[in-house]
Amino acid sequence: MATGPAMADDTPKGITSKVAMCIGCHSIPGYQASFPEVHKVPMISGQNAKYIAAALTAYRQGDRKHPTMKGVAASLTDQDIQDIAAYYEAHGKDLPGAGGRGRAPSQQVQALLTKGNCIACHGEGLNKPIDASYPKLAGQHADYLYVALKAYQVSGKGPIGRNNAIMSAQVKSFTQAELKLLADYASGLQGDLKTVPQARFR
Repeated sequence: MATGPAMADDTPKGITSKVAMCIGCHSIPGYQASFPEVHKVPMISGQNAKYIAAALTAYRQGDRKHPTMKGVAASLTDQDIQDIAAYYEAHGKDLPGAGGRGRAPSQQVQALLTKGNCIACHGEGLNKPIDASYPKLAGQHADYLYVALKAYQVSGKGPIGRNNAIMSAQVKSFTQAELKLLADYASGLQGDLKTVPQARFR
């Protein structure tokens, strides 16, 4: 895999063609997917490039099981993945991020955050990961986060599991109700993530 983005050599037309399959879902505010259950598609503008690249690679390799995303990722070269990831990390940097209720966690949520050791990887406010290969969570859609967390509980099983040793170990002891509480809390935090409509969708 290429070690870094090469967008300096890519024309705007070139990157536009590379993200053409992405904008139909990720550039429509409030757009919902219906698999494995109805939920908003994740906001990816402002996300870490290294994480986006890792996620796309996982879909391509089958470590993340999602038919639509696997089909998209399978069509991408390593360089395409790097370019798309770099594009979305920078996309909408001048626009405000999502979330922002700024609430302190309840005692119950704080206990869950501590149990999962969430801050150790995802950083302050769940928006400053200690490594760029970890995602920013703050402000992300709660229903998407909930579905993603549940997917780590069924790693390697059926059409929806996610294989990740760290996350699978972290979430296996949580109930679905507890995962939902965590997802709802993270969604309300101020973050960098956003949905930026493309011109044709504005």
